[in-house]
Amino acid sequence: MEFDLENSLTSLEEHHSDTVPNLFASESDHMPSRNFLHCLKNSGFNVSFRQEAISLLLQAQYSCNYDPFIPYLAVNYMDRFIAKQEIPQGKPWILRLVVISCLSLAAKMKNTHFSVSDFQGEEAGFIFDTQTINRMELLILDALNWRMRSITPFSFVHFFISVLELKDPSSSQPLKDRATEIIFKAQNETKFLEFKPSIVAASALLVASNELLPLQFPFLKCSISSCALVNKERLLNCLNAVQEMVEMECYESMLDTMSCTRTPLSVLDRHCTKSESETASTTSITDGSAVPEIKRRKVNGYGSK
Repeated sequence: MEFDLENSLTSLEEHHSDTVPNLFASESDHMPSRNFLHCLKNSGFNVSFRQEAISLLLQAQYSCNYDPFIPYLAVNYMDRFIAKQEIPQGKPWILRLVVISCLSLAAKMKNTHFSVSDFQGEEAGFIFDTQTINRMELLILDALNWRMRSITPFSFVHFFISVLELKDPSSSQPLKDRATEIIFKAQNETKFLEFKPSIVAASALLVASNELLPLQFPFLKCSISSCALVNKERLLNCLNAVQEMVEMECYESMLDTMSCTRTPLSVLDRHCTKSESETASTTSITDGSAVPEIKRRKVNGYGSK
C-alpha cells in the first residue's frame, strides 16, 4: 500500500487524539543525530555531499516528472543514512549509488515505477548493476532500522491546521498548499535539520498564515505557541529561520526577473557546488563489492527529545 507522508503511522489512520501524541513522541527517531549536525557544521565534505545529492535528486524529479514527495522522502532516507555511516572521501561513485538507492526505496514506498537506466549511462559517469544497488538498499535499510514510514513535517500539517481554528474553513487548503511549498524548500537548507519535524511544520504554517491571513496571524501564532506539545523557544527560532529563507527566496526571485531564464535547479545551485572529482568517463561497478567499505558512524542518540 502506498505510503502517505501525511499519515506516517498507518496509511488509513486519521489524526485521532491518541495518534498525535505518538507522532510527537516518535519524531526524533526519524531525525539525523546530533553528532551528524555537529559534523555538518565542521565538515565541508559532508555539506557538499548532501548538497550534491539533493541536486541530483531534484534533477531526477524534473527529468522523470516524479511526485515531489518521492525525492523529499529520498532525502530523508539519505540524511538518516549518512548520519549513521561514515562516507569515505575520494570515491565520487558512492554519491550516485546512495542517491539511486534512496530514490529507489522512496519510489517503492510510493508505489511508483523506478527505472535505474534513467540514471545510468555515459553522461552519469558510473554504471551500477542490480546486485550492487540492492546491497546498498539493504545497508540503508539497516541504518534506518527499517523505519521507512518517515515522520516528516507533513505528518503534522493536518494537526496544526486544526489547532489554528480558522475562521474561514475554505482558507485551510491555500494555507496548506503554501506551507507545503515552504516545507519542500526548507529541506534543502542544512540548518533546518536541527529542528524537529513538528517544529518545521508549525513554522511553515505560521509563515504561510502571515502571508495569506496577516490580520489573523497574531491569534494563529498564539494558538500554536500555546500548544502543550510544542517547544515555544524552538518554534520561535525555527520561525525566524523560515522567514529568513522565504525573504531570501523573494530577493532571488527579483534577481531572476532581471536575468535570463533559469533552470528549476537555479535556486539550489546557489548553495550547491558540483563535485570536481567526478570524471566524465564511465565506470562500471558490479557485484556490490565496494558497498561494505562504508563504515557505520558511531552515534549516541537522536535529535533533542
